[in-house]
Amino acid sequence: MPPKLCALCDTSRAIIKRPKTGQQICKECFFWVFETEVHNTIIGAKLFKHGDKVAIGASGGKDSTVLAYVMKTLNERYDYGLDLYLLSIDEGITGYRDDSLETVKRNQQQYNLPLKILGYEELYGWTMDKVVAKIGKKNNCTYCGVFRRQALDRGAASLGVDHIVTGHNADDIAETVLMNIMRGDIARLGRCTLICTQGEDTIRRSKPFKYAYEKEIVMYAYFKKLDYFSTECIYSPDAYRGHARVFLKDLEAARPSAIIDIIHSGEAFEVNEDVKMKTQQTCTRCGYIASNDLCKACALLEGLERGMPSLGIRERRKKEDDTPMPENLRTIPMFQMPDVNKAATVELSSS
Repeated sequence: MPPKLCALCDTSRAIIKRPKTGQQICKECFFWVFETEVHNTIIGAKLFKHGDKVAIGASGGKDSTVLAYVMKTLNERYDYGLDLYLLSIDEGITGYRDDSLETVKRNQQQYNLPLKILGYEELYGWTMDKVVAKIGKKNNCTYCGVFRRQALDRGAASLGVDHIVTGHNADDIAETVLMNIMRGDIARLGRCTLICTQGEDTIRRSKPFKYAYEKEIVMYAYFKKLDYFSTECIYSPDAYRGHARVFLKDLEAARPSAIIDIIHSGEAFEVNEDVKMKTQQTCTRCGYIASNDLCKACALLEGLERGMPSLGIRERRKKEDDTPMPENLRTIPMFQMPDVNKAATVELSSS
């Protein structure tokens, strides 16, 4: 039986069956359609303008490594006119993040992009190893997610960039939709499918891989022979997201379009006008965006510093929660939005 030809070029041998469409195509056509779909997502959502300074959230994993490679490729191919930077957050997880950061440093050399690394220890005075030692493995992903989000904004502000792009893919977004439905989190459900978010006190943040399947990102990295780190975080197996991920994979096995269908469903959700939503304000302690007097990061940090970890997890309700914070406890430095008119100065990292 003769080899099956590529469904697109009808010339080369088909070696890939796309999980997203079921098409059987050759390697070169797969590269082209994957990159073109990401380009169309960027153009369709008008994510950038010429001259933007863009920080790529780089963890060393498959998603961020492919994102860095594709962003550099598209920037050169279509003349986006972007100044690209790699921005990595060191959560302080021994045997995981320290190894993945070595991958990021190699990527920096391979792609010739400036690299900035900002650590939890430097910013909060706590590493995730110390946090887990204090609170155990329950709720540790809450701390890490909150701390990482603010660390990304602060790292981007230090670079003077206009925009952060992250490697969140279609699977990640569909999982988030399912999680918010299961938790009844109306506020997050209304915005979790947005391709781009920005508040008055935060830097513009977007997801160019919003419609890219995780399996296709893995295939792209494999066939391009990209250098990435594939070990899972040692603290994540107990994460609530894992239950949504297992459910989503079962749905995908029965119906591959389930991932995109869930995203489109999330996009169509409308919040009833009668539902009260928290208003956005500024943290009185660090100046970062918040929905209460204290931002979530400051509340979590205060709980750690006081030896009351549950203080930041739950809503403040007890009288002792409102006692003044002792002066000797660590706080987060004041957040300042970057002056985008100033050129960022960052040295290429080699350590």
